[in-house]
Amino acid sequence: MRKKITIPDVLQMKPAGRRITVLTSYDFPFTRLIDGGGIDIILVGDSAGVVFAGHDTTLPVTMDEMLYHVKAVRRADPRALVVADMPFMSCQTGIEDACRNCGRMIKEGGAEAVKIEGGSNMAHIIRAVSSIDIPVMAHIGLTPQSVHRMGGYKVQGRKEQAERIREDALAVQNAGAFAVVLEGIPAKLAAEISAELTIPTIGIGAGPACDGQVLVIHDILGLCEKYSPKFVKRYTDLAPLISGAVKQYVDEVRSGDFPTEEHSFS
Repeated sequence: MRKKITIPDVLQMKPAGRRITVLTSYDFPFTRLIDGGGIDIILVGDSAGVVFAGHDTTLPVTMDEMLYHVKAVRRADPRALVVADMPFMSCQTGIEDACRNCGRMIKEGGAEAVKIEGGSNMAHIIRAVSSIDIPVMAHIGLTPQSVHRMGGYKVQGRKEQAERIREDALAVQNAGAFAVVLEGIPAKLAAEISAELTIPTIGIGAGPACDGQVLVIHDILGLCEKYSPKFVKRYTDLAPLISGAVKQYVDEVRSGDFPTEEHSFS
């Protein structure tokens, strides 16, 4: 019988020197495939707003939309730990709203942890949510929900910003986060933070020294046409295979080659 990955398992991976693997998923079939590949954590990301729903940013994503995706992922009964992204404005309006919305992700969605963007400015929220036994993965550095303040998806933590990122990392750890995503920061800074923190760091565009790595599933499969960040490695290119299959289907229907007797009932 397969052993379900839990928060204590993830916490033990850092001192054991085992790299933590994380990918996004938003639906039942992809979750079955991803989980079958041996992933440690499935992040139901608000990146669904971009790669799944076609928005330019993650900002329009709602709680109801995230709950829909989390439920779909949980129906696949993954061995991996399921972490749900908290969408923009689900936690920013205060502790009461944050606890209620995070609770919905656990109670209604079936998530096993939540992810909250923000550092020192969101430490009080992380502390409150953690205090009611909802595990929180923090997210600092390039935080996509802060795209307007940052003036775009730009690398964070260079020069004078580095100390602020370090302060954010310590703040979320002290607030009770069980792990922290480091996105879009210099590799040297990520290495220093990873060495200093006792909780695992999950990198995305933060170099090789983090305790784990996360990428968007559509990016590694070549299914996202909106952007291709430098930090993404494309492990396969499914887009031409899918387009080719659709073209063949269209051609066969129009030519009368499909369906045949093999695909018909007597």
